[in-house]
Amino acid sequence: MHGTSRKYEITVPEAIDHWGKNYPKVMTWLNKLQQKDQGAWHLWLYCKTVGKDPNELLALKDDPKSREAEYLLDNFVANEGFSNSVKVAVSIAVKSFFAHNYAELAKKSGQIQFIKQKPYRRHTKEELWKIYRAAQNPRDRSLISFTWSTAIARETLHKIQWKHLDADWLQVELPHIGLPDTIIKGHGIGKYKGVEQHTFLTPEAKRDLADYRDYLERVKGVKLTSESHIWVQLIAPYRQLDYNAFSKITEELKKRSGIEFSWHDARRFVETALEETKINPNWARKIRGRKVRGEEAPYSRPAVEQLRAAFKEAVPLLEFTQPTNLMEVQRRQEVLEKLQMKLMAGETLDPEDQANIRRFQIRFGKKVQGKYKLPKVDAAGAAIDNSILEEYDQIPEDQLLSRLKEGWMVAYKLASGEIIVKR
Repeated sequence: MHGTSRKYEITVPEAIDHWGKNYPKVMTWLNKLQQKDQGAWHLWLYCKTVGKDPNELLALKDDPKSREAEYLLDNFVANEGFSNSVKVAVSIAVKSFFAHNYAELAKKSGQIQFIKQKPYRRHTKEELWKIYRAAQNPRDRSLISFTWSTAIARETLHKIQWKHLDADWLQVELPHIGLPDTIIKGHGIGKYKGVEQHTFLTPEAKRDLADYRDYLERVKGVKLTSESHIWVQLIAPYRQLDYNAFSKITEELKKRSGIEFSWHDARRFVETALEETKINPNWARKIRGRKVRGEEAPYSRPAVEQLRAAFKEAVPLLEFTQPTNLMEVQRRQEVLEKLQMKLMAGETLDPEDQANIRRFQIRFGKKVQGKYKLPKVDAAGAAIDNSILEEYDQIPEDQLLSRLKEGWMVAYKLASGEIIVKR
């Protein structure tokens, strides 16, 4: 690698050509996977670490009663010096390789116990609005509202075609999207056979998707059919976006918006909205494309119209592309703090600041002994009384500790070294 040291002698892109092609059973297994390069590399890493090739691994299960293969995997996850994320990925690849070669390992083998270090992200509508505004083309804007409306997983997004929407979706208030088992989790194999996802577009997601379709047809000149994939590249020949392309879109939107997010966050967002509307749990699982207990029972397969009516209850909780009263209140507070910082630093207010003062009807009190006092206001900006909403003060750094003990908080540090505190 041109003088650059390598951590492993085989990299992910090399795993198939440099190793996997030597083993027919590995190639047969890889043909069933979505992430072939990753799968091959993780199996190679395991084989290298335990000192066995793929054929020798499978030979451990020649005797169905033998647990040697399970113990080998258990020892790998327990003793080897890899991160938990690598161990999890390797364990999944190994168990998948055995399963697809009809030598399934015990479910308890290769399990890793670890404590989640960070809480799951729960985005506010204001944060989603910032991500949405960061999109610079109709496709990415539509992709955000589409995903946060439908709870469709990233592994499915790149497979969706226009035929999966209602034929008359432009005339329907909440268009239905029906996805077969082959393109959602489990790919219709084993216990996932027959599991379908039935979800819907909110009015704002429908609007954005219509704009995106119009952009492809009218501006880009793309000839769309029912078999065309929905999410495509925006340069000729307008190929279907692959799985990894969605990660690139995420990274760009995170940079421009300053908000951390993943496509999986959308599934939690939709699930939370459905729970808050007290929707039937089985119906919620249908909307999210998960297996429903008692799937064979007729009452567990509600008609699309029943699902649509239940989904409609959650629409107010799902839509976020139009500012709500709560978002306006949050924005007003951000503006207030920014103006306070500027005034305390002696900076001149610019035209945008003046426009925000008029928009939010901000009323500043007089500066008394270095402190600005703000009257308490309601959501519309109307004064309620003259009590202090917040106090700001500008102090030298050597006074900070005593102020913190009094309950003040650091709001801003000036270039001069002095600090703006508030309470």
